[in-house]
Amino acid sequence: MTAGAWLLLGEVWVWIGLAVAAVLVLWGAGAAEENARGAWAFRLLLVPGAVLLWPLVALRLGARLRGEAPGLAAHRPPRRAQDGAALLLALFVPTALGTAMAIRQDGPRHAAAVLLEAPEGSGEASGEAGASE
Repeated sequence: MTAGAWLLLGEVWVWIGLAVAAVLVLWGAGAAEENARGAWAFRLLLVPGAVLLWPLVALRLGARLRGEAPGLAAHRPPRRAQDGAALLLALFVPTALGTAMAIRQDGPRHAAAVLLEAPEGSGEASGEAGASE
């Protein structure tokens, strides 16, 4: 695909997303969630996500408006997976940090410090030569 075709595809995606977001903001949010009724500032915050994820928003909103949405039961499997992920992270992060601290390299402590000198022809020596001419 050419760059023009990608731009056209992106433009069509955004326009469809704006249409779905308008339906969500004006009618869908209040019908899908009781707490969103009258909360217009909250509804406007939904617009960017709805524009980008409009296929998912349209499917969920359509199911909710038809009365087919299963409610909170649809969220139980992901919540169980989050508990397992939290446990793995709680074990992995301290283990990774401890391992990193144990195998880190501190550098050569046995070598004495060396004073570095400026390269020849730079600094004060070249400035004095230029001033005497």
